Amino acid sequence: MNNYQANPRKRKFKIFMTIFIVFVILLAGGIVAVRQVYTSNLQAVSNSEEVTVITIESGSSTKEIALILEEKGIVKKSWAFEWYVRNNNKRELLKAGTYALRPSMDVPEIVNVITKGDVATELVTILPGQRLDQIRSSLINDGFTPDAVDKALDPKLYEGHPALVDTPREASFEGYIYPESFQRTADTTPTQIITSSLDELSKQLTPSLRSAINKQGLTIHEGVILASIIEQEVGNMDDKAKVAQVFLKRRSIGMMLGSDPTAFYGAIKDGSSDTNNVFYDSPYNTRIYEGFPPGPISNVSVSSLQAIAKPANTDFLFFVAGDDGTTHFSKTVEEHEALTRKYCTVLCQ
Repeated sequence: MNNYQANPRKRKFKIFMTIFIVFVILLAGGIVAVRQVYTSNLQAVSNSEEVTVITIESGSSTKEIALILEEKGIVKKSWAFEWYVRNNNKRELLKAGTYALRPSMDVPEIVNVITKGDVATELVTILPGQRLDQIRSSLINDGFTPDAVDKALDPKLYEGHPALVDTPREASFEGYIYPESFQRTADTTPTQIITSSLDELSKQLTPSLRSAINKQGLTIHEGVILASIIEQEVGNMDDKAKVAQVFLKRRSIGMMLGSDPTAFYGAIKDGSSDTNNVFYDSPYNTRIYEGFPPGPISNVSVSSLQAIAKPANTDFLFFVAGDDGTTHFSKTVEEHEALTRKYCTVLCQ
C-alpha cells in the first residue's frame, strides 16, 4: 500500500525535474544566444577606415550618444553600445566633444576614445547662426587661401545639388551652408568642405521634415529664411518652437514679423556702421516691411528647421529676451510691455 502511494509522488517528482532541467537548458541556451548577439554587435561595423566626425553635445545621455553613433554607421546597434557602457560603469565618464571615428572601430575602442575625451583636432568647423561673410573669414582663418574660399562660396559650383533644389534662381547662397565639423587632411579644399556641408543639409532636410514645413504653408526656401531668423533670436529648442509659433501666427494674421536681427543683418549686408538700429531701412528689416526678408540672414541648425515643422502649441504673439537669459512670452501688447520693463532693463536699451 505504501509503495503504491509513493509511485505517484515519484512520478510527479520526475516530471518536475524533467521540466526544470528543460527550463534550465532553455534558459542557458537563451543566455548564450543573447550573449553571442551582444558580443557580435560590439564588433566593428566594417573594415572601412573612412573617418566620420561625431559631435556629442554637453549633457547628452548614453542613449542619445548611442543613437547618434548608430545613425552615423559607427556602431551596429545602439542598445549594444548602451549595454557595454552600463556594464563597464562608463556612463559618468563619457565626455562631450567632437570625435573622429571609423566604422572599423569596435565598441570598446569607441568608448575608450569618448571617455578619454580624445577629441579630433584636424577639423574645420562651421558654426550655427553664421553669415556667409563670417563663414568666409572662418575658412580663411583655418588656413585656406582667400581665392580658394571665394571660389568655394560660388553657388554656381553646386547647381543641381539636392540641398539647393528649392532655392529660387535669384536667391543667394546665404543660409544654406549647414553648420557642422568636418575632418580635414593636407589635401582638403574649401570646396570639399562646402560640398560636405550641403550634403549634410540635404540629409537633414528629410522628406518628412520637408512635408511638415510645407504643411505650415511655407516653401522650403521660406522655411530656411524663417529658421535663420529663429536661429538668431533664441538658442534652446523649447524657445525655438515657441518663437516659431509666434512668427507663424503673426504671418497668418498679416502682422509684421518684427525681428530685430533682420534689421541688423540688413545694415551689415549694406556695409553700414549703423548695425544696432532696429529701424535701419533695408528690405531685410521685418520691423518696417511686411512679410519675409528677401532671403535667410544666417545658416541654420536642424533644430530651427524642426521648430518650424513642429511649432509649440501656444497662442503667443510677443516675446522678449530678458537680462536673465530667459525668453519671456506673452499674448498682448500690454503683457509684452510689462515683461520688457521687468526683465529687459539692460539688453533692451
